[in-house]
Amino acid sequence: MFTALTIGGSDSSGGAGIQADLKTFTVLGVYGMAAITAVAAQNTTGVNGLAVLEVSMIQKQIDAVAADLPVHAFKTGLLASAPIISAVADSIQKNSLDNYVCDPVVYTKSGAQLLDTNAIHAYRKELLPLALIVTPNRAEAALLANMDIDEVTTLVGARKAAEKISRAGARNLVIKGLNSGETMTDLFFDGDHFVEFPAKRIATKNTHGSGCIYSAILTALLAQEIDLLTALDNARSFISQAINHHVKMGSGIRPVNALALTPQ
Repeated sequence: MFTALTIGGSDSSGGAGIQADLKTFTVLGVYGMAAITAVAAQNTTGVNGLAVLEVSMIQKQIDAVAADLPVHAFKTGLLASAPIISAVADSIQKNSLDNYVCDPVVYTKSGAQLLDTNAIHAYRKELLPLALIVTPNRAEAALLANMDIDEVTTLVGARKAAEKISRAGARNLVIKGLNSGETMTDLFFDGDHFVEFPAKRIATKNTHGSGCIYSAILTALLAQEIDLLTALDNARSFISQAINHHVKMGSGIRPVNALALTPQ
């Protein structure tokens, strides 16, 4: 049995974070494990409160899993501060964890910034070099590249951001959801070559949890020893399914539906 570990925050409404990751792992046939970094009082209308766990407890969760169970791939989501980022980086190296998908969660779906400048610096210095692949959306890519978000609105701007993030230490990265009219494109860069993964644009605001589920899909596929470019191609297809069949509940930004994934 293949396994995957998610390190991130809890979403009480189940649309994003740890809950969405574990659903995704299960649907894709992977045994899911979790280390929780923060607990959010959250629903489709927004975050009503956030409690961050002690750094030592976060490390103990990772260490407990790695000491007893295989970790074929893992991902990080919400890491709420620079000390947490540093502690997670230490645990990754101490436990020799590999196949790492780094989802740099910086903003809530409503647009509130979750990480300060120190945390962004810690991401660049400590986590990017450890990741097999980094999966920012264009707003997160702009922060990691130290660019204005308006500079990352086109494929040309996204290529520039990707090159800057690569120079900061990322081995591979994919900038998600670049809007080109009727097409949404994910732009992959390995430090030498760009690859575009286009899909038909879905006209909806109901994308809560899409970033979490996308990175969880990649993690589950990598855990199953699927090569990176094939995993990226499948992830673009799978997340389109999840958005198309979003959960029709809640009065705010409704969640995408991990249970709609249909592996071939």
